[in-house]
Amino acid sequence: MPDFNGAGPVPRRFPLAILGAGALGLHFASRLAPVVPLALIARSANRAADLAAGVGVGGHDFQPTVFSPPSVPEADWVLILVKGPDTEAAGRLAAGMAPRGVLSLQNGLTEPALRSVCPAGRVGQGITTAGAYRDGARVVPTADGTTLLPPGFEPVAAWLVEAGFEARISPAIAAERLAKLLVNVAINPLAAIFRVTNGALLAPPHRVLLDALVDEAWPVLRREGLALDLGAAREWVAEVAARTGANRASMLQDILAGRATEIETITGALLAMAAAQGVVLPTHEAVRTLVRRLEGGTPPPPPIALASRA
Repeated sequence: MPDFNGAGPVPRRFPLAILGAGALGLHFASRLAPVVPLALIARSANRAADLAAGVGVGGHDFQPTVFSPPSVPEADWVLILVKGPDTEAAGRLAAGMAPRGVLSLQNGLTEPALRSVCPAGRVGQGITTAGAYRDGARVVPTADGTTLLPPGFEPVAAWLVEAGFEARISPAIAAERLAKLLVNVAINPLAAIFRVTNGALLAPPHRVLLDALVDEAWPVLRREGLALDLGAAREWVAEVAARTGANRASMLQDILAGRATEIETITGALLAMAAAQGVVLPTHEAVRTLVRRLEGGTPPPPPIALASRA
């Protein structure tokens, strides 16, 4: 039986489901639940039971309507907010929910993997600069950011706006995804390696490495359709780092929690593009090696302070 928090019978179908009950999934769910009937899908029955009892999100207690596999409801729209390594499993679960559309707001480039397991219906990937992290059992939202969705997901965009997020449909979503990938390949690995918040990357000694990663990635992404010149690309990454200055990047959260990171769906996606273009990106290769080492190699050094210097 699914875990259900609320009175009355369990709905068989919801307008919206969020697949992924991590910090960002809970941030979105807590804001959207008052706007639209929403099913939150947790990774396990134990996690669902914990969440059904209530979870603190941004200083408020949130009691979601929560389910766990394999007992999940149907949903018109499914929002994917799991980690990159879990994309295909999440896509298969979403496909079984008979949705009108499946939308990823994950880091990296995950749409091809979702399409491979969701052959029917509308599948798309948007981007978000919203941020949140876990502090013990609580979720701390750090930024609402901006959320851009591909055409065809207008109902989801409308719910996000009603929930107070800055959200809109972007006809140029492919170029926007490349701009988000640029942000991720620069900020996420460095935050994980140095164990600092996003804003700290704008100060010495990290800023020189941040710029180096942007400069090395830019020609590859530009050939793929990135709409920013090099100066604008540097400014964009710095602006996001400043705007999300207090945020603990998702890759940093994974390293601190001892989980696998999204390095392959982020830096790995960039390196695959570079290989297809016949280009070598030694700085990005180096940070991928370092992050992989932190994931499962020798024990990492003790964490440094996570104070923002944005």
